[in-house]
Amino acid sequence: MTEEVLADRPESTVIRTGGTVAKTHAADTDPAALAVRLAVAAHPAVAGVLLPPLPPAAVARSADGRPVTRWPYGAPVGRGAIPWEAAGALLARLHAVPPAALDGLGPLPAARGPVRAAHAVARMREGVDGRRFAAARRAVERAWSRIDFPAPSGVGVALCHGDFHFGQLVRHPVPGGPWRLIDVDDLGLGDPAWDLARPAAWFAAALIGPGEWDRLLGSYQAAAGRAGEDPWPGLDVPARALTAQLAARALVRASTDGATLEEVGEALVDSCVRIAALP
Repeated sequence: MTEEVLADRPESTVIRTGGTVAKTHAADTDPAALAVRLAVAAHPAVAGVLLPPLPPAAVARSADGRPVTRWPYGAPVGRGAIPWEAAGALLARLHAVPPAALDGLGPLPAARGPVRAAHAVARMREGVDGRRFAAARRAVERAWSRIDFPAPSGVGVALCHGDFHFGQLVRHPVPGGPWRLIDVDDLGLGDPAWDLARPAAWFAAALIGPGEWDRLLGSYQAAAGRAGEDPWPGLDVPARALTAQLAARALVRASTDGATLEEVGEALVDSCVRIAALP
């Protein structure tokens, strides 16, 4: 049967064989945390929200010792057909899962949204050409330094995806089944605002319009029972952090490829300039 490489990145490799997908995770993945995350995806409490792994829900090992998980294949989001409403409703349903319902799986790890943001800025500091991208690097650094991360309080802790974007949505069963969320590498307990922060950052950078943002946010708030609520007091810090994260990643890509910064990256750096100028 023919193999199809769906993703091949330093942190993971995803290969499809027929209706099965094998994901090889990063070498530094915590195997115990991944096992808990895998068990969460297979739990009845998240049925209809997360795509469950293929049974048995267990972490295997590749020939080079990296963790491997197996999943059913789902059809990804097509160009120009972004399911804004479905995405918002799925996130709300995920955040509504009572953590207590998952107690039997062991201690749930923390969602890795904040860690991912800090890691992206650290990679920029190490791997971006300081001469070619000096002004852009300064903008990201200044924006990052202006983010006042609140101390963890335990308030608002929910089951979060940790790395939500539209590449994390698939239809299953294919081709026209309901939408499901995939990729549990960063799943865990945290502030649900971090799952909305990436599209909020896109909106603030004018990479998506108010109509698309309203469709996503409106469906999220309707499913969460908070229609019409002002989201920005809770979204402000995570959205600024995701802006810096995405701008940093764009700079790393451009520096690694020896290319100019793409239009999306420029828009994110411009957003960092505005964040740094805020009182």
